Amino acid sequence: MPFLLGCSSFFGPSDGDVGAQSSGSIVSWGSQVFPGYSATDSIVAISTGNSLNLVLKEDGSIEAWGSNSGERCSIPEPNSGFVAAQAGNVHCIGLKADGSITAWGQTNGGRCDIPAPNSDFIVIACGKHHSLGLKADSSIVAWGLNNYGQCDVPDPNTDFVEVIGGWDYSMGLTAGGRIVIWGRSYQLQWHIPIPNNDFRGIAGGYYHCLGLRSDGSIVAWGDNSDEQCDVPLPNSGYIGIACGEDYSLGLRADGRIVAWGTNYHGQCDVPETNLEFVDVDAGVDHSIGQLADGSIVAWGTNDNGKCESPEPNSGFIAVAAGRSSSYGIRCSAGAEHDRP
Repeated sequence: MPFLLGCSSFFGPSDGDVGAQSSGSIVSWGSQVFPGYSATDSIVAISTGNSLNLVLKEDGSIEAWGSNSGERCSIPEPNSGFVAAQAGNVHCIGLKADGSITAWGQTNGGRCDIPAPNSDFIVIACGKHHSLGLKADSSIVAWGLNNYGQCDVPDPNTDFVEVIGGWDYSMGLTAGGRIVIWGRSYQLQWHIPIPNNDFRGIAGGYYHCLGLRSDGSIVAWGDNSDEQCDVPLPNSGYIGIACGEDYSLGLRADGRIVAWGTNYHGQCDVPETNLEFVDVDAGVDHSIGQLADGSIVAWGTNDNGKCESPEPNSGFIAVAAGRSSSYGIRCSAGAEHDRP
């Protein structure tokens, strides 16, 4: 479930995506550094895919950098009117203000064939080789590669408020707090714990999933070979969740981060000064957290310097951990970034 932070920033549980209600400038470090960075850039969201990155600008245009395989960096014209962008494995999708979806990149498997009518969409999500759109009537539409049934939305297809595209699966959250999963059942991803109700947030990793309940507890299921589903006690007081490749992160209301699962690269070694965090994201082998004062802390594998926070380390309103890079959005000049 998205939650509000400083500078009117707004975050969701999806890995590699970050957005802010107020615009700011983007900062990236590690590999695939954002080209032509300017302190005057007005960025509202970023999405990271497979060696590809997208940024949504305040003027409604999208900018892309990284691997251009399948022309993924070639945003279709007119490059305007966008309100959301998602990078998949080899394709991308963008949501326009009029409720239509634009797709580009590799087209085989129907990845870019948005079903008709292409209208009334309010949320978009990308999986490995498929895409999903949530409509204003609370139904979900899916298209693309369907070799595991990841595009076969189960009945009744209604009452959805959130959707996530996984590796070869899809996951939705209903207004009543029920989780629905369809597609490939990697390591029991389909086996949602009972009772399946009262969830207010979901996060999907490669082979495991997390659900955040309204009472602040976390439920985890799927591959548990590295204990990534063994939520530490006390399992309470959580306000945010994030899935890494084979580890998990939870953010508590008191500003502390709890990590569990694979720790071969130190991605679960939260810094000792584990206080006043307001956001957290999980990459493949590194983690990143934003503090209430607008600074960033990262830990885990530091190849390409992706755990070395840029200077000045201040004014950040959103963070994201990619595969080999880290990203942050800084508040526009004059905007506040204190935690409310």
